[in-house]
Amino acid sequence: MYGLRPVIEFMTFNFSMQGIDQIINSAAKIHYMSAGNLSCPITFRGLNGASYGVAAQHSQCFAAWYSHVPGLKVICPYNAEDAKGLLKSAIRDDNPCIFLENEIMYGKSFPRTKEINDKDYLIPIGKAKVEREGKDVSLITFSRQVGVGLEAAEILAKEGISLEVLNLRTLRPIDREAIIKTVKKTHRVVALEEGWPQSGVTSEIISIIMESRI
Repeated sequence: MYGLRPVIEFMTFNFSMQGIDQIINSAAKIHYMSAGNLSCPITFRGLNGASYGVAAQHSQCFAAWYSHVPGLKVICPYNAEDAKGLLKSAIRDDNPCIFLENEIMYGKSFPRTKEINDKDYLIPIGKAKVEREGKDVSLITFSRQVGVGLEAAEILAKEGISLEVLNLRTLRPIDREAIIKTVKKTHRVVALEEGWPQSGVTSEIISIIMESRI
């Protein structure tokens, strides 16, 4: 709040439960409670979601938890491009940012362009990306599940079905325009996440679609 931009690494977001009061009741609210006089430009990053052999207490997805909270920005990168461009944007942002990474993705490799290698490469927070164009059905998802969607698209293509894959990238603010645009295009949708089904991110996606009266 006095000029620093710290990056807190939780190792796993399951451990963030020990500090959730400070994240939600302090970091997320200070701008509002100070009448706009103070900001809390802090980035919380770490592993989120299921991994291999880490048991029940280390396999939870906190995307819906944190995206529920006003004052936070919640980011879920899929590939190396997302991870670099969005992390740099999160650190520069004057709001507290929750940066949810996936442990399984740490071992994946992705092609890099000259643009991505630039030290000032940024991706705007709140903008989704169509990872694969399609015309028959839209798959809307985030994080590691984008890869699952791209694999599904390859399988469906062999059956003559064209799947569009939308990578949300950011869950708060969520790109409502991109969600509505892809559903208007295909008129069919599958929403995918690895979190618990009740009150989840996919529930929010479906709500956005229904509210838009496409």
